[in-house]
Amino acid sequence: MAIYANISIDQGSDFSTEVVVSDSAGNAADLTGYLVTGQLRKTYTSSTAVSFVCTITSAINGTISLALSNSTTNDLKAGRYVYDVEIQNGAGGDISRVIEGQVTVNPGVTR
Repeated sequence: MAIYANISIDQGSDFSTEVVVSDSAGNAADLTGYLVTGQLRKTYTSSTAVSFVCTITSAINGTISLALSNSTTNDLKAGRYVYDVEIQNGAGGDISRVIEGQVTVNPGVTR
């Protein structure tokens, strides 16, 4: 089951955060050989998505990095979005959602 966590992104700024994936016993999951993807959308049914740049920064410690460039966040309208991040056990393997929640994009002033 995925962890629910809300995140906040400043429009026009670089964004990055780290997520630690845990196994059912609460220990850091070993993500060796896994692939990771994540997207945000205005609503769950929106056809338009923005993909996070997802990187496994420490497979043995279950650490994933999510990032968006300042040009990407600048193109987002201020408001609320939904997001999730999934891991896949190798190409074609089982897929699990590890984190999900709401994204608040805070409007920027400086252009």
